[in-house]
Amino acid sequence: MKAIWNGALIAESDDTVVVEGNHYFPKDSINCEFFVETDTHTVCGWKGTASYFTLKVGGEENPDAAWYYPEPKDAAADIAGHVAFWKGVSVEE
Repeated sequence: MKAIWNGALIAESDDTVVVEGNHYFPKDSINCEFFVETDTHTVCGWKGTASYFTLKVGGEENPDAAWYYPEPKDAAADIAGHVAFWKGVSVEE
């Protein structure tokens, strides 16, 4: 799978985990140069507390377009160490 935003390949992996229709990419498959940690956090009742990244590509920013669960609850253990995308990020084969 590939994650693409603003013409850049931001992540690529053959080993994603699909949860609720979202592909979670292993953290070692993301291109870190495009990711900036933010102070945003949200809480999911069964996955835990999510943290976010803003994507920066070609002088443009996509705020909080990637998220991950630093310490997921047991029910979501499969997504530990993985990152997912939204807000216009294209995820395709």
